Amino acid sequence: MVTTIIFVIVILIASILQTSTGFGFSIMATPFLLLIFEPKEAIQINLILSLAISSSLIRHIKKDIDVGVLKRFIVGSMIGLPAGITIFLFMNIKRLKIGVSIVILLLTLLLMFHFRMRQTNQRDVVVGGLSGSLTTSIGMPGPPLLLYLSGTKTDKEKLRGTTLAFYLFIYFMSLSIQMIFAGSNKTIWMSSAFALPFVFIGLYFGQLLFKKLNQRHFRLFTYLLLLFTGCYLLIDSWNW
Repeated sequence: MVTTIIFVIVILIASILQTSTGFGFSIMATPFLLLIFEPKEAIQINLILSLAISSSLIRHIKKDIDVGVLKRFIVGSMIGLPAGITIFLFMNIKRLKIGVSIVILLLTLLLMFHFRMRQTNQRDVVVGGLSGSLTTSIGMPGPPLLLYLSGTKTDKEKLRGTTLAFYLFIYFMSLSIQMIFAGSNKTIWMSSAFALPFVFIGLYFGQLLFKKLNQRHFRLFTYLLLLFTGCYLLIDSWNW
Protein backbone atom coordinates (compact mmCIF):
# COMPACT_ATOMS: atom_id res chain seq x y z
CA MET A 1 0.00 0.00 0.00
CA VAL A 2 2.81 2.44 0.87
CA THR A 3 4.55 1.63 -2.43
CA THR A 4 1.30 2.25 -4.34
CA ILE A 5 0.76 5.62 -2.64
CA ILE A 6 4.34 6.68 -3.41
CA PHE A 7 3.85 5.56 -7.03
CA VAL A 8 0.65 7.61 -7.41
CA ILE A 9 2.19 10.74 -5.82
CA VAL A 10 5.27 10.53 -8.04
CA ILE A 11 3.17 10.12 -11.19
CA LEU A 12 0.91 13.04 -10.25
CA ILE A 13 3.77 15.45 -9.50
CA ALA A 14 5.80 14.37 -12.53
CA SER A 15 2.78 14.80 -14.84
CA ILE A 16 2.16 18.31 -13.49
CA LEU A 17 5.81 19.20 -14.11
CA GLN A 18 5.79 17.73 -17.62
CA THR A 19 2.68 19.69 -18.61
CA SER A 20 3.75 22.97 -17.03
CA THR A 21 7.40 22.93 -18.17
CA GLY A 22 7.63 20.46 -21.07
CA PHE A 23 10.44 18.42 -19.55
CA GLY A 24 9.71 17.40 -15.98
CA PHE A 25 8.25 13.89 -16.16
CA SER A 26 11.32 11.75 -16.79
CA ILE A 27 13.52 13.98 -14.60
CA MET A 28 11.13 13.63 -11.67
CA ALA A 29 9.68 10.15 -12.20
CA THR A 30 12.66 8.03 -13.27
CA PRO A 31 14.69 8.35 -10.03
CA PHE A 32 11.70 7.31 -7.91
CA LEU A 33 10.51 4.60 -10.31
CA LEU A 34 13.98 3.06 -10.04
CA LEU A 35 13.40 2.73 -6.30
CA ILE A 36 10.17 0.76 -6.88
CA PHE A 37 10.84 -1.25 -10.06
CA GLU A 38 13.68 -3.02 -11.83
CA PRO A 39 15.64 -0.73 -14.20
CA LYS A 40 14.02 -2.12 -17.37
CA GLU A 41 10.54 -1.78 -15.85
CA ALA A 42 11.15 1.74 -14.54
CA ILE A 43 12.50 2.96 -17.87
CA GLN A 44 9.67 1.44 -19.94
CA ILE A 45 6.92 2.68 -17.58
CA ASN A 46 8.46 6.13 -17.86
CA LEU A 47 8.52 5.88 -21.67
CA ILE A 48 4.89 4.67 -21.93
CA LEU A 49 3.51 7.39 -19.65
CA SER A 50 5.65 10.10 -21.22
CA LEU A 51 4.42 9.06 -24.65
CA ALA A 52 0.82 9.30 -23.42
CA ILE A 53 1.47 12.82 -22.08
CA SER A 54 3.11 14.05 -25.28
CA SER A 55 0.30 12.57 -27.41
CA SER A 56 -2.33 14.28 -25.26
CA LEU A 57 -0.67 17.70 -25.36
CA ILE A 58 0.60 17.91 -28.93
CA ARG A 59 -2.55 19.53 -30.35
CA HIS A 60 -2.40 22.28 -27.72
CA ILE A 61 1.23 23.29 -28.37
CA LYS A 62 1.54 23.06 -32.18
CA LYS A 63 1.87 26.82 -32.57
CA ASP A 64 4.82 26.95 -30.16
CA ILE A 65 6.99 24.34 -31.95
CA ASP A 66 10.21 25.51 -33.63
CA VAL A 67 10.00 23.11 -36.59
CA GLY A 68 13.58 23.71 -37.77
CA VAL A 69 15.08 22.93 -34.36
CA LEU A 70 12.76 19.94 -33.97
CA LYS A 71 13.93 18.42 -37.27
CA ARG A 72 17.59 18.80 -36.30
CA PHE A 73 16.93 17.23 -32.88
CA ILE A 74 15.33 14.25 -34.63
CA VAL A 75 18.25 13.87 -37.06
CA GLY A 76 20.70 13.83 -34.16
CA SER A 77 18.59 11.40 -32.15
CA MET A 78 18.72 8.80 -34.93
CA ILE A 79 22.43 8.43 -34.12
CA GLY A 80 21.94 8.63 -30.36
CA LEU A 81 19.14 6.04 -30.05
CA PRO A 82 21.20 2.96 -31.08
CA ALA A 83 24.15 4.23 -29.06
CA GLY A 84 21.95 4.46 -25.98
CA ILE A 85 20.55 0.92 -26.21
CA THR A 86 24.11 -0.38 -26.68
CA ILE A 87 25.08 1.38 -23.45
CA PHE A 88 22.04 -0.06 -21.66
CA LEU A 89 22.77 -3.63 -22.78
CA PHE A 90 26.56 -3.82 -22.64
CA MET A 91 28.23 -0.91 -20.89
CA ASN A 92 28.64 0.16 -17.27
CA ILE A 93 25.53 2.22 -16.45
CA LYS A 94 27.07 3.34 -13.15
CA ARG A 95 29.93 5.13 -14.93
CA LEU A 96 27.50 6.68 -17.40
CA LYS A 97 25.32 8.04 -14.58
CA ILE A 98 28.35 9.49 -12.78
CA GLY A 99 29.54 11.23 -15.94
CA VAL A 100 26.10 12.56 -16.83
CA SER A 101 25.48 13.81 -13.27
CA ILE A 102 28.77 15.71 -13.14
CA VAL A 103 28.14 17.34 -16.53
CA ILE A 104 24.58 18.31 -15.53
CA LEU A 105 25.71 19.88 -12.24
CA LEU A 106 28.60 21.81 -13.82
CA LEU A 107 26.50 23.15 -16.70
CA THR A 108 23.62 24.04 -14.38
CA LEU A 109 25.99 26.09 -12.22
CA LEU A 110 27.22 27.85 -15.36
CA LEU A 111 23.64 28.65 -16.36
CA MET A 112 22.85 29.98 -12.88
CA PHE A 113 25.78 32.35 -13.23
CA HIS A 114 24.36 33.55 -16.55
CA PHE A 115 26.57 31.57 -18.92
CA ARG A 116 24.95 31.65 -22.35
CA MET A 117 25.60 29.88 -25.63
CA ARG A 118 24.64 30.59 -29.24
CA GLN A 119 22.22 28.26 -30.97
CA THR A 120 23.53 26.70 -34.21
CA ASN A 121 22.30 23.96 -36.53
CA GLN A 122 25.27 21.74 -35.63
CA ARG A 123 24.62 22.11 -31.90
CA ASP A 124 20.95 21.26 -32.41
CA VAL A 125 21.98 17.95 -34.00
CA VAL A 126 24.51 17.16 -31.25
CA VAL A 127 21.97 17.89 -28.50
CA GLY A 128 19.40 15.69 -30.25
CA GLY A 129 21.98 12.89 -30.35
CA LEU A 130 22.77 13.20 -26.65
CA SER A 131 19.07 13.23 -25.79
CA GLY A 132 18.45 10.13 -27.89
CA SER A 133 21.27 8.19 -26.26
CA LEU A 134 20.08 9.09 -22.74
CA THR A 135 16.51 8.06 -23.58
CA THR A 136 17.32 4.47 -24.54
CA SER A 137 20.06 4.08 -21.88
CA ILE A 138 18.53 5.59 -18.71
CA GLY A 139 15.13 6.89 -19.88
CA MET A 140 15.94 10.60 -19.33
CA PRO A 141 16.05 12.67 -22.55
CA GLY A 142 15.40 15.99 -20.83
CA PRO A 143 18.73 17.23 -19.39
CA PRO A 144 20.58 17.91 -22.71
CA LEU A 145 17.56 19.71 -24.20
CA LEU A 146 16.91 21.67 -21.05
CA LEU A 147 20.51 22.76 -20.60
CA TYR A 148 20.84 23.77 -24.24
CA LEU A 149 17.54 25.62 -24.63
CA SER A 150 17.98 27.39 -21.28
CA GLY A 151 21.51 28.39 -22.29
CA THR A 152 20.22 29.91 -25.52
CA LYS A 153 17.50 31.81 -23.59
CA THR A 154 14.63 30.13 -25.41
CA ASP A 155 11.28 31.45 -24.19
CA LYS A 156 9.15 29.08 -22.12
CA GLU A 157 6.43 28.59 -24.75
CA LYS A 158 8.89 27.55 -27.47
CA LEU A 159 10.89 25.41 -25.03
CA ARG A 160 7.79 23.52 -23.92
CA GLY A 161 6.35 23.14 -27.40
CA THR A 162 9.54 21.99 -29.12
CA THR A 163 10.56 19.55 -26.39
CA LEU A 164 7.09 17.98 -26.16
CA ALA A 165 6.99 17.49 -29.94
CA PHE A 166 10.46 15.94 -29.87
CA TYR A 167 9.46 13.66 -26.98
CA LEU A 168 6.53 12.33 -29.02
CA PHE A 169 9.07 10.99 -31.52
CA ILE A 170 11.87 10.01 -29.17
CA TYR A 171 9.70 8.17 -26.65
CA PHE A 172 7.98 6.11 -29.35
CA MET A 173 11.29 5.14 -30.92
CA SER A 174 12.94 4.43 -27.55
CA LEU A 175 10.06 2.28 -26.32
CA SER A 176 10.12 0.26 -29.54
CA ILE A 177 13.89 -0.25 -29.29
CA GLN A 178 13.68 -1.18 -25.59
CA MET A 179 10.95 -3.77 -26.24
CA ILE A 180 12.85 -5.31 -29.16
CA PHE A 181 16.25 -5.57 -27.46
CA ALA A 182 15.42 -5.73 -23.73
CA GLY A 183 11.93 -7.27 -23.81
CA SER A 184 8.87 -6.26 -21.77
CA ASN A 185 6.59 -7.84 -19.16
CA LYS A 186 3.12 -7.72 -17.58
CA THR A 187 4.23 -5.55 -14.64
CA ILE A 188 5.23 -2.75 -17.01
CA TRP A 189 1.89 -2.61 -18.82
CA MET A 190 -0.32 -3.17 -15.76
CA SER A 191 1.51 -0.45 -13.80
CA SER A 192 1.30 1.94 -16.75
CA ALA A 193 -2.45 1.33 -17.14
CA PHE A 194 -2.97 1.90 -13.41
CA ALA A 195 -1.03 5.19 -13.57
CA LEU A 196 -2.80 6.67 -16.62
CA PRO A 197 -5.79 8.23 -14.77
CA PHE A 198 -3.36 10.02 -12.42
CA VAL A 199 -1.35 11.20 -15.43
CA PHE A 200 -4.44 12.91 -16.88
CA ILE A 201 -5.26 14.52 -13.53
CA GLY A 202 -1.70 15.86 -13.51
CA LEU A 203 -2.13 17.18 -17.06
CA TYR A 204 -5.08 19.29 -15.98
CA PHE A 205 -3.30 20.90 -13.04
CA GLY A 206 -0.10 21.30 -15.05
CA GLN A 207 -1.89 23.38 -17.67
CA LEU A 208 -3.17 25.69 -14.94
CA LEU A 209 0.34 26.04 -13.48
CA PHE A 210 1.89 26.84 -16.89
CA LYS A 211 -0.38 29.86 -17.28
CA LYS A 212 0.80 31.25 -13.94
CA LEU A 213 4.57 30.78 -14.46
CA ASN A 214 6.45 33.85 -15.70
CA GLN A 215 9.80 33.52 -17.48
CA ARG A 216 11.86 34.20 -14.33
CA HIS A 217 10.03 31.59 -12.25
CA PHE A 218 10.19 29.15 -15.15
CA ARG A 219 13.98 29.51 -15.32
CA LEU A 220 14.33 29.06 -11.54
CA PHE A 221 12.18 25.93 -11.76
CA THR A 222 14.46 24.67 -14.51
CA TYR A 223 17.61 25.08 -12.42
CA LEU A 224 16.08 23.31 -9.41
CA LEU A 225 15.04 20.33 -11.54
CA LEU A 226 18.48 20.08 -13.11
CA LEU A 227 20.23 20.25 -9.74
CA PHE A 228 17.91 17.58 -8.38
CA THR A 229 18.61 15.32 -11.38
CA GLY A 230 22.36 15.75 -11.19
CA CYS A 231 22.50 15.12 -7.43
CA TYR A 232 20.21 12.10 -7.64
CA LEU A 233 22.20 10.44 -10.45
CA LEU A 234 25.47 11.00 -8.57
CA ILE A 235 24.17 9.64 -5.25
CA ASP A 236 22.40 6.72 -6.92
CA SER A 237 25.57 5.78 -8.84
CA TRP A 238 27.64 5.83 -5.67
CA ASN A 239 25.20 3.43 -4.01
CA TRP A 240 25.45 0.77 -6.72
